[in-house]
Amino acid sequence: MRKSYCENILATFMLVILLIMPTDAAAHPHVFVDVKLRVSVDKDGAFEGVEVQWMYDDFYSLLLLTDMGLDPDGNGSLEDNELLLLDGFDLNWVEGFAGDTIATRNGKPVVLGPPQRNGIKVENGLVISTHFRSSSGMADGIIIKAFDPTFYTAYNLVGSVIVEGPCTAKVQNADLDAAYTMVEELLYAMPASKAEDDFPKVGEAFADTVSLSCVF
Repeated sequence: MRKSYCENILATFMLVILLIMPTDAAAHPHVFVDVKLRVSVDKDGAFEGVEVQWMYDDFYSLLLLTDMGLDPDGNGSLEDNELLLLDGFDLNWVEGFAGDTIATRNGKPVVLGPPQRNGIKVENGLVISTHFRSSSGMADGIIIKAFDPTFYTAYNLVGSVIVEGPCTAKVQNADLDAAYTMVEELLYAMPASKAEDDFPKVGEAFADTVSLSCVF
């Protein structure tokens, strides 16, 4: 629910790391993604799944479109045939990848199904993709977080979490000061030569927490 990472976290985080480590170790995060979530719950409170929208930062979007040979006129939008080529580019997940959307209940994982394509678009040069992940079980008490454990990608939850069904979503913003402090301490504790290849798994510390509550 904060400003874009490009305005908020990028400047602060990179300044902190640049002050404490050699510049070749200050390469996290690489990609910045604004996230919107839409949770689906049936009339009886069963968790049907979550729709996830990823809006990539302007630099990554430019690199992606250039690498794929799309938007050659540089007008910041794509024709329908170009969108077909782009659709699903970020959904070819390797085995073991959790999709950077994590759901739990009482500290135990809630299984989210494989991603189902639900739209792709380019607006003002930004690539925006949407997918849906089905699930099951009761929605009450489910916790959802969007994060990359390695912090290669920084996710920023924006807008209101929409819940379709008889439940509500409460968002607790991450304690960024605590997250920055943790990163500093972890990086200080390792040789600078290993900071990039063995960057600590701090992504969850920067993630907002979405809690579902259902009352009947």
